[in-house]
Amino acid sequence: MTSGPALTGARPGGPLAGLLVADFSRILAGPYSTMLLADLGAEVVKVEGPGGDDTRTWQPPVREGVSTYYLGVNRNKRSVALDLKDPDDAALAQELARRADVLVENFKPGGLARFGLDYDTVAAGNPGVVYASISGFGSGPGGAALPGYDLIVQAISGFMSLTGDTDGEPYRAGVALFDVMAGLHATIGVLSALNHRHETGRGQHVEVNLLSSALSGLVNQTSAFVAGGVVPFRMGNSHPSLFPYEPLPCADGELIITAGNDGQFRRLCQVLDLPDLPDDPRFARNEDRTANRDALRPLLVERLRTRSKMDWFRDIIGAGVPCGPINTIDQGVAFAEEIGLAPVVPVGEGAAAVPGVRNPITFSATEAAYRLPPPSLDEHGAEIRQWLSGSADV
Repeated sequence: MTSGPALTGARPGGPLAGLLVADFSRILAGPYSTMLLADLGAEVVKVEGPGGDDTRTWQPPVREGVSTYYLGVNRNKRSVALDLKDPDDAALAQELARRADVLVENFKPGGLARFGLDYDTVAAGNPGVVYASISGFGSGPGGAALPGYDLIVQAISGFMSLTGDTDGEPYRAGVALFDVMAGLHATIGVLSALNHRHETGRGQHVEVNLLSSALSGLVNQTSAFVAGGVVPFRMGNSHPSLFPYEPLPCADGELIITAGNDGQFRRLCQVLDLPDLPDDPRFARNEDRTANRDALRPLLVERLRTRSKMDWFRDIIGAGVPCGPINTIDQGVAFAEEIGLAPVVPVGEGAAAVPGVRNPITFSATEAAYRLPPPSLDEHGAEIRQWLSGSADV
């Protein structure tokens, strides 16, 4: 380990306890990745420019004047504001990189070289460092100069061509989907490289870009073209290869029903009191139902319209057929609470605690912890500067 003593004395617990992460990232993909690492015990130092992470100003909504966007991806970190154009601050940043086990950055490719914080320079003084770079389109000559915004990648990757009504306009996702996905891929890359370092003693450069994450994350849709030569198209809420696998109207709203195999379809028909449908040659197999969806849909809808969506939900899910109502976010959180997932956790202690969304990973022995609320800008600047200058162990 290169991290030295923890900033506050005793190290936090968790499966990543003992790791020091230098977080030179901002906005979403990088901060999400480093927050996941911090939840699992890594000590994360968030390096911000004098103006702070841009998401501090992305509001509304806010909680006590602080952007909830920022709050959502920056817990369990310590903030230090460093102006990399200032030689003294740049030297502190370089010292942090020299001590770090992991460095995460999402500057424009090559953008940290002028501050002596590029991979080659950092690795020369810290050969064990795992250095993760997140960009929009990679570091090659064709992509390095392109702006890496999630919405642009949603457009360029083809994702938006798949999203929306068949005869309508392309739509973006309701969340920065590929920022989140790239953050997850970066985390996988970091953990893989740490395992390699454990075996060899050597760090390495891990690179992730939003476009590659998008093309990988589009899974069956990308494969339809790459492996089958088929260009997918918008189908609204319908699935190209399954039916029923979409919202269907009930008496008071829509219910998602996903009968993914022949057995589930037979059980669905039993609940709907349509026992003859599974033996109809038009609907006997999934490929038959998919080909004849226009004939099958009205038969299902006629029955579903006779009762409320929640009445059908209880009966259909009870029969072992996946289904669910279309909720708002508050209803989604309430449902998670109802089934015992405890999705909301206090981050920090006492009156300063901030509600956060639980880390989605459960361990039997080393649980995630929520020690520190998202920091204010340079909240820990004095102690971090003192620690990096070597004048004290704080």
